[in-house]
This record gives sequence, C-alpha cells and structure tokens, in this order.
Amino acid sequence: MDLSAITKHSALHAKPRGLLLQYGTAGFRMKAEHLDHIMFRMGLLAVLRSKQTKSTIGVMVTASHNPEEDNGVKLVDPLGEMLAPSWEEHATYLANAEEEDMQRVLIDISEKEAVDLQQDAFVVIGRDTRPSSEKFSQSVIDGVTVLGGQVHDYGLLTTPQLHYMVCCRNTSGQYGMATIEGYYQKLSRAFVELTKQASCSGDEYRSLKVDCANGIGALKLKEMEHYFSQGLSVQLFNDGTKGKLNHLCGADFVKSHQKPPQGMEIKFNERCCSFDGDADRIVYYYCDADGHFHLIDGDKIATLISSFLKELLLEIGENLNVGVVQTAYANGSSTRYLEEVMKVPVYCTKTGVKHLHHKAQEFDIGVYFEANGHGTALFSKAVEDKINQLARELEDKKGKAAKILRNIIDLFNQAAGDAIADMLVIEAILALKNLTIEQWDALYTDLPNRQLKVKVADRKVISTTDAERQAVTPPGLQEAINDLVKKYRLSRAFVRPSGTEDVIRVYAEADSQESADSLAHEVSLAVFDLAGGIGERPQPVKHSNFEG
Repeated sequence: MDLSAITKHSALHAKPRGLLLQYGTAGFRMKAEHLDHIMFRMGLLAVLRSKQTKSTIGVMVTASHNPEEDNGVKLVDPLGEMLAPSWEEHATYLANAEEEDMQRVLIDISEKEAVDLQQDAFVVIGRDTRPSSEKFSQSVIDGVTVLGGQVHDYGLLTTPQLHYMVCCRNTSGQYGMATIEGYYQKLSRAFVELTKQASCSGDEYRSLKVDCANGIGALKLKEMEHYFSQGLSVQLFNDGTKGKLNHLCGADFVKSHQKPPQGMEIKFNERCCSFDGDADRIVYYYCDADGHFHLIDGDKIATLISSFLKELLLEIGENLNVGVVQTAYANGSSTRYLEEVMKVPVYCTKTGVKHLHHKAQEFDIGVYFEANGHGTALFSKAVEDKINQLARELEDKKGKAAKILRNIIDLFNQAAGDAIADMLVIEAILALKNLTIEQWDALYTDLPNRQLKVKVADRKVISTTDAERQAVTPPGLQEAINDLVKKYRLSRAFVRPSGTEDVIRVYAEADSQESADSLAHEVSLAVFDLAGGIGERPQPVKHSNFEG
C-alpha cells in the first residue's frame, strides 16, 4: 500500500472538515456537491473488499429515486448482493476520517479484516444518468487505481445490471455473460419462451406503457426492446429526452401521490408501470371505466408472483418451503389474502431491502417486495437444480410447468430488485394466466391508508421493536397509538424514524380513507407532542382526488 500516493490523491478529493455521513441500505446518498471524497474513498474500500474476498466487487454511482441534484454510491458484494454489514461499518469509518487520519483508517480496516495487500483486486463500476455521475465514476476509478486495483467501467447501467455483472464475473459465466448483451439475452430468452406458452391471442395483453422516470431505465429498455418485441410491445414515457430525473414521475412519485406521472395519458384499462431513476423499483397502475386511478404496488406484485409459483409447484407435485417477506408498510389486506386464501406463510422484517433479502434466503423459494415496488424472488441452488432436472426429464403437464418455472427462475435470477426483470415476469404471468390488469387488482381490496412524516429535533428519540411495528421509546407513545387505533375499524398504525433525515414516518390504515387520514393525523400529533416535534404542528390531511 503506497500511503504517500494515497495521501496525495486524497488531497485532490478532499473531505470537508467535520462532515459526517452514514452508509445505509442505499449506501451513501445526499446532495452531489458533498460527495466527491466519498466516491474516491469507496474506490479504495472496494479494492480492500476485493482483495479480502478474492472476487470482483462492484461500485454503483446512483441516488435511485432521489432528485437529480443528489447522488450516491453503493458497493456490490461478490454474488451481486448488498455489502456485508461489517463492511458497511468500515465504509462509514473511512468516509468520516479526516484527511490526516486516512492512512491509519485504511491500515485499521486491512488489519481487522486480514486483507492480503499483495492479492490482486478487480472492481467494476456503473453509473446512472445524473449530470454528476460521470465525474464521480472517475473519482471512484482514481481510488481503485491508487491502491493498485484493476477496473472495468461499464458506464451507463441500471443498478440491477451492475449486480448482474458482478455475479457473472464471480461465477465464471455460469450465471450469464458479463456483458450488457448477455443480460438482455438471458432475460429476453426466458421471457419469449414463457409467452410462447400463453394461450391468449391478439395484442390486448402485449402492450404496456412504461414511465422511465427520465432515468437510465429508458436507455436500457430502448436497447433491449428488439430482443423481446415478439412477446411485448412497450411504449416509453419520460425517457430522458426532456424533463428532469424523477421529477413528477417515476415509481416513488406514483406510489406516494397515488396518481399517474406527468407526461403520460392513460386510457381505460391500459396497463402502465413506472420505474424509479435507477430501475430497481416498479409499480403498476391503470384507470377504470369511470376514470379512477388504481395503483398496484409491491404488495400486489408479490401476491401475483407467489400465487403463481405456488400453482406451478402444485402442478409439478413438489412440496417446497415457500415464504413471502413483507415490511410493516405492507397493506393488511395483502397479508390476510396470502395467509388465509393462498395459504402462503408471510413474515415481517424491518424496513430496508437488505432485511427482506436476508429473511427470504431462509426459504426454498422466498418472495419479497416492499410496498414501494422494490423486490424479487429468490430460489435456492437445490431448487434450481431440481427444477432444471424436471424440465429435462418430464414431457407431460408436469414437464410444461417445470419448464415455465425454469424460465421464471432465469428471469428472477437477480440478487436484488430489478424493474426490467420484474416487468417481464409480471407480463409473462398475466399472459399465462389470461388475466387483465383489473382482474389482477381485484384479487383483494387494499385497506385505505395514509403515510405522513413529522419533523423532530432528533429522530433517535424513537426506538422500535417487532419489525418496527411497536415503539419502545419515548415512554407513553405506543400506549397513545394503541388508544387511537381502538377508535377505528380494521385499523393499525405504527411510527418509525427515517433512516436519512430528522423526521418520524407515520403509517395508518383503516376501513375508510377518512378514518385512515384521521388516524394518521392523530398519531402525528402524538409523535409531535411526545417525541420533540419542531416547526408547525401537524395539520389535518388535505384531500385531492385524481380523475383520469
């Protein structure tokens, strides 16, 4: 380790004195002007992680669904998964070191993790379409090269595509080819094979409007479209040619505002979906005959997918351990439908995709989606091998079901949520089951709900337990919430501190929208009074209805 060279290069990416940042589920994320030193240092850390694991490590430059002026960075571990928790701590430690402490911190991490500094290192980099991303990729490269690591810059990629590249490189091509064409071919081949099995004719199921959030998803879908065009026609909106990234569009906007993105006109019963800025989230929606907007979020996506997988397993006659993983934000109706109608066990974890992912790995088949549309299905290696064997050996109805399942596995074989892969899986299932979007939506009716946030002086005053569904501190808050919940039918509410800002997030659901809004407001007032609210007291929810 050439410490003098590191010091010299670090000075070119100097950290603002006193600035403290935390590596969270989404890595580092904030206003772009504060991030150059972080990018350089994550290049350094990626090299240490690569040397320690003797594997290719990924670095993704993106701020996902955040505004265009923000940016961020996250590291991708050897099998395409999120960075190990112990290394998240190292990332925070390194990010917050003052310039004069950099050498000591790097040596500390190397010694603690027994990193062989003579080991070769290889790092791959991807970036989204933000104006700051190209420069930041170069800062990461500077960090990688000064520590002697080799680097391959893939340039513009969706976040899931970088996860794919890392996994391909570390499995010697068994997972797929570590090229963008390899990604397109793997997913498209599985999708086209699936849609060939569909019995429906005509194009009513094969046309989809896609809001790309003015992000990287638009570029990649345009490149990929001809690979699967015989199975699906996509019409792209908010494709980045005009309009700002994530501004009045994208999955996060549609989910939180419960209305269509700007720039997309929806006719009756047209199927539509929205990606977020780096294409790792997806939500669906449509307008009914009366012009009312209907959102189909991650809960209904998980329900469609897990129900279909269960049907295939019944057809094959395989009794596998299937589980659906949700967070406290999952609508109560979805949980009841899965458990009581589909007889699929449901588990709840803390918010954050890494928590869901970890839990889902405990099952033969684990399906997880956050309500915001970030999720996937995971299949154990033993299940993959078994299904491949059945698909080869069986020729009857069981064989057909096994082949369908094998193609689903190929589409889902991602280590994190992938909006493009999820879109293709959903479209294939709708075609195979001959379902309209309204029929999908009608599987169950969501309980009305409301999410609010309350500004507080210090979000740490609230601590939670039971997968964030119960507040432990401050004293009296959970009791107050319990009393408020008793006033409304089919109701529940919980509060949790934001992971990134000094606000407390409030969720409430009840048998009517008015009740959900009223409960959310009353819980917000309790948070404001008991947890150190600042600024104006929470105001009652204002209603705005969208008519198509």
